[in-house]
Amino acid sequence: MADLSVAVCEQLWNEAQLQNRVTAPAFRLWRYCQPVVVLGCSQRRLLAEVDAHTDLEVLLRESGGGAVLTGPWMLGLSVALPLDHPLVSTSPVGSYRWLGETIAQTLQDCGVPADAVAPQDLRARVAAGAPKGPDWACFGGLSPWEILSSGRKIAGLAQVRRAHGVLLVGGVLLDRSPWTLLCETLARPTQDAQQLAGITTHGRAAGGSTFERASFEQRLERALQACLNREVCSA
Repeated sequence: MADLSVAVCEQLWNEAQLQNRVTAPAFRLWRYCQPVVVLGCSQRRLLAEVDAHTDLEVLLRESGGGAVLTGPWMLGLSVALPLDHPLVSTSPVGSYRWLGETIAQTLQDCGVPADAVAPQDLRARVAAGAPKGPDWACFGGLSPWEILSSGRKIAGLAQVRRAHGVLLVGGVLLDRSPWTLLCETLARPTQDAQQLAGITTHGRAAGGSTFERASFEQRLERALQACLNREVCSA
């Protein structure tokens, strides 16, 4: 797998987790070296037409949601859980809560104001007419327990639930994302890139000089391990 991009290795690891019964929790953090577009499973129809007009690597993931542009500006994560693990809720939305809160708390510990959006708070945002981005992009929308920093999205989540277990995946924006590159790759208007830039933020912008990427990654790794060991986190 040495010659494969990190994004490809991520998808292969994710797929492998649910091929057999998950007997113990496992997780990985993904540090991307190059830009790759990852489409949600419902966007399969876009794969052929995108491949035809771009040199950028384009992948399809098993989880839902919109398109994601991975790259050095983002930290990815994957968590595989047995169906009977305490962190797995009977509700798909409920299964996100611990992960969203863990990411938010870790961002806070690194000087970034962050909150995982509870379902009732999300409903209130919608009722108040909070700005939305393009629905084809993961960071264009907001779902329960995804993470905001000062009202702007900084991390997104998705999941796959199968008979063998549950896979939770996420992406945290640590630096400025080139939204124009994503829109050009998917033949979307420049206006969409402007909207995405307006409703999102990243660790370096939100945390200022106090934010250190390496520290965040190390803290998040420890926090996830603690949760999966049932030492710190409550479902």
